[in-house]
Amino acid sequence: MESASNPYGVDISQAMIVERVALADWLLVFPVALPLLAAAILVMLRSRPKLHAPIALAVIGVVLVSNVVLLSRVLDEGPFAMTMGRWLPPFGITFVADTLGVLLATTAALVALVCALFGSTSIDVTGKRYGFYPFLLLLMTGVGGSFLTGDIFNLYVWFEVFLISSFGLLILGSERAQLDGAFKYAILNLVATTLFLIATGLLYGVFGTLNMADIALKADGLREEAPLTMLATLYLVAFGMKAAAFPLHFWLPASYHTPRLVVGALFGALLTKVGIYALLRTLFLLFPEEGGALSGVIAIVAILTMIFGVIGALAQTDIRRIMGYIVISGIGIMMAGLALGDRMGLAGTVLYAVHSMLVMAALYLLVALMRKAGGTYSLSELGGLYRSHPLLAAMALLLVLSAAGLPPGSGLWPKVMLVKSALDGEGGWLAFAILLSGLMTTLALGRVFALAFWRPRVDGAVVPATPLDRSGMFALVLIMVPILWIGLYPEPVLAMADAAAASLLDPASYSLLVLPAGGGS
Repeated sequence: MESASNPYGVDISQAMIVERVALADWLLVFPVALPLLAAAILVMLRSRPKLHAPIALAVIGVVLVSNVVLLSRVLDEGPFAMTMGRWLPPFGITFVADTLGVLLATTAALVALVCALFGSTSIDVTGKRYGFYPFLLLLMTGVGGSFLTGDIFNLYVWFEVFLISSFGLLILGSERAQLDGAFKYAILNLVATTLFLIATGLLYGVFGTLNMADIALKADGLREEAPLTMLATLYLVAFGMKAAAFPLHFWLPASYHTPRLVVGALFGALLTKVGIYALLRTLFLLFPEEGGALSGVIAIVAILTMIFGVIGALAQTDIRRIMGYIVISGIGIMMAGLALGDRMGLAGTVLYAVHSMLVMAALYLLVALMRKAGGTYSLSELGGLYRSHPLLAAMALLLVLSAAGLPPGSGLWPKVMLVKSALDGEGGWLAFAILLSGLMTTLALGRVFALAFWRPRVDGAVVPATPLDRSGMFALVLIMVPILWIGLYPEPVLAMADAAAASLLDPASYSLLVLPAGGGS
């Protein structure tokens, strides 16, 4: 029997793969099936909202533990695949566990757990009754499915699952500003989804399959006769819009400030990262040569996204809008790694995605606590929070440093990797843009810290020491643990990011892992 070489340099026979899948099916199914089932149960328990938070926390906790076990297994034994219903690939619905997908799925589950804990007190009974936790669980179903699917049409399906649930979260409360933000969010995402579906239909017409491993094997034989560059460009536009890359980014700051802040934390942490993940899969697994040909365009988009994002942050006085523009700037930094296309650059993108998930969720939760302590979102009115809430001020300073790429937070190492990759190649302008965006991010978030925490209130009033929710403070402390851990002891996550980059640059190994011996359809 033929053997397949995985991205970690270990020869794995097809028999070994089948045996391993038989033992680990449940690990791959849990991140998708369990939150989907729990969401249905919570809908049936709509009249008992007090049960929603504990059930959701328990389910997301189990998903997080299963993802950690799955990640440990992938790191120890290499990636593996599982196909539903014994329909062998490329015909069946395939799930793939590799370092890239499982690392991001694990980080997403941690963010969801923290947000579920924060929402237990910040979301009122009406919000819970109208579906906060069912929508959260459905969101995690779509995000987990996106990170673990091996089929590009099913990637579209999981995109739709988390987009529909995100609409529900966005309008939770039915305020006028929320409905306005949801309209803009819906229109632009529907355009992106339509482009995604058109590209996928054309892809099927060219290859006769939608299994990503099968497409990767067939691409070389069709490169001279099929419009693969056009397909790669369509996916770049569709996923670039979903990731809020310039110039298709304007929907994000128009909508992310309108929902509850815990919902903004989920959106800012997770949704745009799925767009970056989809770009990594399509441009490096399906169309590596075409992705390389588009690297110049991607570099320009990356520079404009990171610079215009942080300029937007500097121009705002509402701290919710500032965080939306910081999300956009981070997307540009991740796209810089796609433009560089080498192992270190891609590893930097993967590590920055993990960092951004954690830090953006933490920043939005920080904004919610600042609003609770200071009574407003406006920088022109906030002030004096350092004296009334010194612990919150200390955490805010650490998050400002991490988001700007300064020690001791998690943002330093991915920027070091991206800058080094750019300087080692011919990406001097990318390196300059990354450093400039870091400086401007320091100014934008440093301004928030200086005005909201350090200076006295403009009206001279003393800010009362308003007690903050213990669960909210605990949630913020909880998510700051991995942020500081990555900053102070980055080696384990650096190794995972490097392994993920290596697998992206070796699509043949991915295909041999997923497909039966002998190739595709």
